[in-house]
Amino acid sequence: MAELVAEGAAQINSCQVRIKSIDEADHTDLRWCDGLALGSPTNYGSASWQMKQWWDQQPIENWGQRDGKIGCVFSSAGAWGGGQEWTCMNLLSILINYGFLVFGLTDYTGIEFSAHYGAIVAGSPTQDREREACRRLGLRLAEWTTTYIDGQPGAHPLHQSYDRFKDLGK
Repeated sequence: MAELVAEGAAQINSCQVRIKSIDEADHTDLRWCDGLALGSPTNYGSASWQMKQWWDQQPIENWGQRDGKIGCVFSSAGAWGGGQEWTCMNLLSILINYGFLVFGLTDYTGIEFSAHYGAIVAGSPTQDREREACRRLGLRLAEWTTTYIDGQPGAHPLHQSYDRFKDLGK
């Protein structure tokens, strides 16, 4: 999923994209980024213990230094109904506590398929709509970051020409 989210973000030429696992990332990565797509597997309806521990161990002096950064989330579980949306809400709560401005997607990437809380899949993203939801999440992160952090209002999602709602309710 992370690779697809990164692929979507890379559609905006001015964005620098990094992918890091929980084992590779540290607090300096939070300082470096303007936008963050945070992903975790769903374990018993919540984020993995490794993800929770990573945030719990952030240096206290970093508190409040993330205000205004843009964030979004994604998650996978072993099956549909495995708690992916709960995991996304858990991850969004973490980002909000650190001052991130967070968003979901109103776009539909397949028939009645939207990533309102973040991109979610059962297993790995094998269906076109799942892969497109991941890419769209990354693209939207890049659009919001470019709009609000880089001050380029033309990058705003409402100014884009792609069809955001073609599969709404069909």
